[in-house]
Amino acid sequence: MSIQPAQLDALVAVVEQGTFDAAARRLHVTPSAVSQRIRALESTAGQVLVQRSTPCRATPAGEALLRLARQIRLLHDEADRALGGDHQVVDLPVAVNADTLATWLRPVLHEVGAWEGAVLRLHVEDQAFSADLLRSGEVLAAVTSDPSPVQGCVVERLGTLRYTPAAAPGFAERWRRGRSYDWARMPVVAFNEKDTLQHDVLAARGVGAPPVVHRVPTSHDFHEAVRAGLGWATIPDPQLLPDVAAGRLVVLAPRAYVDVELHWQRWRLDSPSLDRLSMLIRRAARIGLRGG
Repeated sequence: MSIQPAQLDALVAVVEQGTFDAAARRLHVTPSAVSQRIRALESTAGQVLVQRSTPCRATPAGEALLRLARQIRLLHDEADRALGGDHQVVDLPVAVNADTLATWLRPVLHEVGAWEGAVLRLHVEDQAFSADLLRSGEVLAAVTSDPSPVQGCVVERLGTLRYTPAAAPGFAERWRRGRSYDWARMPVVAFNEKDTLQHDVLAARGVGAPPVVHRVPTSHDFHEAVRAGLGWATIPDPQLLPDVAAGRLVVLAPRAYVDVELHWQRWRLDSPSLDRLSMLIRRAARIGLRGG
């Protein structure tokens, strides 16, 4: 199968920009030229590669070529940079979950900020779903809870992020019932519809969802909402422990913690930038995660 680099560039642009017109502006060509390149690529592949929807999306066959295109682009950019070419920026798209970004990953951001020519593009996604971004080729690496490697990737264990149910002291006292709490009625804070950690704590107690479930879909504001007494939630230890020490939060059930095993999945590529980023991730995990 003979594939032209310009055709792969067009595929990436259409999927990332969402329309043929936007892809044309990014590539500095006409929409007709983009359309011709996509049709030629589909003719070569013998399959439809792009769903002509709004926005445009890659088909399963298109995702396979999308991964190839992004891998080629990474290696090309690194080679061009090493040879002193015009392309002096290396793109590093990575998927992380919000709690990782808010806690143990922070030192990695400081380190990458000192790199010259590296563009870190973070996709915030739940750790149980970030593998989908690897499969689609949208990211080259991900922090994920899935230990099974995506095709074309390698995986390594990073450590455990522990979540413990906690609440503001006044909230906890309001819902105290003897030595325990009214778990069946006590309002809870969830991150989004994919957040099952609070459900896991309740299910272990034989309790379903309470009448009031608040949703706060950013890690910082989620943490602040629990501090403010909006409801109880499972809080990652790096955020929880300083608050417990300062009296801002109390632990509701010390033994009801939920441990989430985190892994680092990355494309199987000989890439200096990806190797360097992986080294920083390992170092941060050793410091910030249990058993890292």
